[in-house]
Amino acid sequence: MTSAVNSTDNRDVLTLVLVGIPGWEDFYSWILVLFCFIYGISLVGNSILLFLIKTDVSLQTPMYDLVSRLALIDLGLSLTTLPTVLGVFCLQFLRLPVPLCLLQMFFIHSLSVMESSVLLTMAYDRFVAICKPLQYSSLLTRPLIRRLGLLTVLRGVAVILPIPLMLQGPCLCKSSVLSHAFCLHPDVMRLLCSQMSANNIYSIFAVLSTMGLDAVFITLSYVLILGAVCRLRSASEGWKVFHRCACHISVVVLFYSPMISLSMIHRFGDHKSNFIHVPLAYLHFLLPPAMNPILYGVNTKCLNQRLIHWVQSVLLHRIKEK
Repeated sequence: MTSAVNSTDNRDVLTLVLVGIPGWEDFYSWILVLFCFIYGISLVGNSILLFLIKTDVSLQTPMYDLVSRLALIDLGLSLTTLPTVLGVFCLQFLRLPVPLCLLQMFFIHSLSVMESSVLLTMAYDRFVAICKPLQYSSLLTRPLIRRLGLLTVLRGVAVILPIPLMLQGPCLCKSSVLSHAFCLHPDVMRLLCSQMSANNIYSIFAVLSTMGLDAVFITLSYVLILGAVCRLRSASEGWKVFHRCACHISVVVLFYSPMISLSMIHRFGDHKSNFIHVPLAYLHFLLPPAMNPILYGVNTKCLNQRLIHWVQSVLLHRIKEK
């Protein structure tokens, strides 16, 4: 595989070579099985979550609207990375035309920004539900949630769209081999012959003005929630409040921790060593879409009951058919 990749002409900017995890080629078959399992959980879990929320009238609330949006974004992210990831670990490397690479990069990063926006809205939902419960129905109305959903999409597209457009002009001449099984902007940017500064400055602005700002506001919302919890008289009430937020906190940590680490390593770390930043990339883009439906399906009582009832009804229907 290494010789095949190295034989790629560095002047060839029509295709880029996607690779898996260098040095782990002997384990690709096992990694492929693991990734198929993760993708299966993501696709099935998020589809079931969407089905339950959309078909159950009792789940037509602002909170579950946000959960369904998160599931939809996770589905999109999984479907965006699945073809190249499975292709790379089946064939050891994969050639991808530059336009398709830029298109995949746009969807990966725009969906990540959208997910960050949804997590911020969910933090606001938890803040209002705990700190201003009497005003919840007036502050979080269905029309407001729909407008925030539209704003989420527009924000993700508007902020990320300039990135692939800026990469169309400059020549990619330093190499044609990327570090991952999918196209990421910091990875492609290092292949530029020129205009690296402009691309780097805009990418930092895009990250800080979206996911960076979202992380600050999410942290602020939980500082206010923590203050409200500390003012409660009994420990049992405080535990109930914390349990209502535990699922969202888990999703936030799972999303932001590898993302922040990956961003720092890409910009300030040693790019010659793939030992840290390559596994982090897979952790960031593959694990949250698979874990989010599990976290919400298991830890949210209402969803858990609906899921059990749905499974029981399906099994009973199958038994009656036989």
